[in-house]
Amino acid sequence: MAKRKRDYYAVLGVNRDATESDVKRAYRELARQFHPDVNAQGGERFREITEAYAVLSDRDQRQRYDRWGHVGDDASGGFGAVMDGVSDLINDVFRRRKVTKKGRDVRYTLEVTFEEAAFGASKPITLPATGALRERQLVIVIPPGLKDGAVRTLSAEGEPGPAGQPPGDLVVTIRVAEHTAFTREGLDVRSSTTVSFAQAALGAVIEIETIDGPVKMRIPEGTQPGRVFRIRSRGVPQPGAKGARAPSKEELASGAPRGDHLVTVQVEVPTELTGHQRELIETLAASLGEAPDPLRAPSTGPVRRGLLDRVRSLLDD
Repeated sequence: MAKRKRDYYAVLGVNRDATESDVKRAYRELARQFHPDVNAQGGERFREITEAYAVLSDRDQRQRYDRWGHVGDDASGGFGAVMDGVSDLINDVFRRRKVTKKGRDVRYTLEVTFEEAAFGASKPITLPATGALRERQLVIVIPPGLKDGAVRTLSAEGEPGPAGQPPGDLVVTIRVAEHTAFTREGLDVRSSTTVSFAQAALGAVIEIETIDGPVKMRIPEGTQPGRVFRIRSRGVPQPGAKGARAPSKEELASGAPRGDHLVTVQVEVPTELTGHQRELIETLAASLGEAPDPLRAPSTGPVRRGLLDRVRSLLDD
């Protein structure tokens, strides 16, 4: 005598007016409890709840079940195939969940220099022993153009997964050390330099330190304090570009694929003058129509606050 099937609503533990969401929620909870992968004795129970869900989750089959009750598989319009399909789907979900349960990630913070972040580098690191992992050494490849706070991930270098599952990853956070002379704005590098009063007034060729090393830069006559000069293709390489230290002629001509070096020029005003130096500056001021003394007007030309007054105010500060 065939065993009489239980009421599908009772199998899932829901009322007859349960919504589709209620049916799905009840099935998920029971499937987690009785799936053969987690419950060796749950095979028959799992098949029963899967059969109930296959009927109650289908609107047409649920209406027939509410009206006629249980029917044979052959009279149910392929119900057996539907139930097998649902069972296969759930088995696949459990298998995928089982595979993706990997080990914990290991996190590491790596500090690099300004130049290493700009041009790229290979940095050896030592990971301390943690849990099931022994102390080990790895090499982290820093690509050119990397920014502070960037993350590098090494797959399967974390802690082993439970019960033979895949290991986690090694997640490395890059920190770029501050430079004594350079700052970074995108792909551009910024620095400042100080020139003498004579160099700013008469012009000069000075040496500027860049991440490629020293280069020559021309200061035109009459340069004002705070002026910014651009040295092309001496900045940070674009991410993914080759990290060669010396830019090619094409790069120098086009400005790609590197940023520029921006130099802010400050002018140093002498704080102490000899008598002869003061006389020369007063002569210069007089030639520009400026009074050599704030209490004495020039013999000819308009009186205006100019070079001598600005220099004298700087000396009095």
